[in-house]
Amino acid sequence: MTDAPLPHNTLDLRPVLKVVLQDYSLPFTGDHGIIHWARVLENGLLVGRHAGANLRVVSLFAVLHDSKRMNEYADPAHGPRAALFAESLQGQVFELEAAELELLKTACRGHTHEKHHPDVTIQTCWDADRLDLGRVGITPHPNYLNTSHARLKETIQWADGRASMRFIPELIQKDWGIDLPEFRG
Repeated sequence: MTDAPLPHNTLDLRPVLKVVLQDYSLPFTGDHGIIHWARVLENGLLVGRHAGANLRVVSLFAVLHDSKRMNEYADPAHGPRAALFAESLQGQVFELEAAELELLKTACRGHTHEKHHPDVTIQTCWDADRLDLGRVGITPHPNYLNTSHARLKETIQWADGRASMRFIPELIQKDWGIDLPEFRG
């Protein structure tokens, strides 16, 4: 990781990623790794701006929600583990208000098994993740999305196309300072 400057008004996720990646046990470029997190972040920022979500929570969700997976397949407890991990990072690696931390923990805990939630920030987190299902051969269905912008045909096509083609967001190298082999052409 490098110390490249971040775009204006962007939450600095580098300290969080540094801690996450120290103990991350799966391949960094696997189905639930860094590339997925970056697309979830971009999906979440797009959807969240339209929905009025808390983008700090959405951003942290993107890099934490799958951080405690033990395998790439069935791991129903990874969300609750991620919620506990997020709680342990509060005050050490990032600072959230108590209500924001609860949103983040709820989003992490329920992202794989809960369908809908009344809070727009949690809705946005879950939509951001579900919009990236194309990476595992599943086209997102509007019935499983919460926000109106995520349910738009154009949004689904855009996100699914990127996921299906395994698009690697530039922000991984540019903003996060992570040099993946895929960037070395």
